[in-house]
Amino acid sequence: MSWLEAALLTRPPQLLHRLLPGAEWRGPAAGPSGRPRLYLTFDDGPIPEETPWVLAQLAEHGAKATFFCVGDNLARYPEIACAALAAGHRLGNHTQHHRSAWQTPRAEYLAGVAQCQQALDSLLAVSTTVDQKLTANSQQLIANEKPLFRPPYGRLTWPLLRALRPGFRVVQWSVLTRDYDPRLAPAECLHLTLAAARPGDILVFHDSRKASARLRYVLPRVLAHFARRGYEFASLT
Repeated sequence: MSWLEAALLTRPPQLLHRLLPGAEWRGPAAGPSGRPRLYLTFDDGPIPEETPWVLAQLAEHGAKATFFCVGDNLARYPEIACAALAAGHRLGNHTQHHRSAWQTPRAEYLAGVAQCQQALDSLLAVSTTVDQKLTANSQQLIANEKPLFRPPYGRLTWPLLRALRPGFRVVQWSVLTRDYDPRLAPAECLHLTLAAARPGDILVFHDSRKASARLRYVLPRVLAHFARRGYEFASLT
């Protein structure tokens, strides 16, 4: 793979934004403080091997993030998702079984989205009741925010987008760290990510076993690099 190909994959071209109208690709470039912002997101968890480590890295920098959770993993490890909520992070829907929209019948795909959302709603309701640290934040999210949805692999069809948008904020990304790609050395993955990221970008990492080697190299360095430059890291609220 050439450097140009790698760079284009890391920062998808604007043409893709037009193919999914109404999906979110970026956030505000600055927060109320005026500091530049990045929006860190993590797909495919929660799992015990990676997600608690990610939470620890975020805590070191006072960073908030959004975790797009697979329903199967939520069922196995609800306590890890609750830990993310307790730390002030946001949870989003990444379908129940992480299947591609291009290869799954429409009704089956939407059923997987609904099943995952039911688990997320139950988790938020329970967490709000039993954990005082969550009460104000979770009640506000439940009352004022549409739930977040990210399609696995970023793949979606126009009929599915039309079906999902009334009930969800459909979130894509402007920087793909490619931490899942074994063809990239960790240092190369880091270099591509740092070169691509700009204020307001939504970055996607993966708290998954497949991404571990690159995630554990790239994430702390991304946090340190942009913290030194005065950035803040916000969840998608």
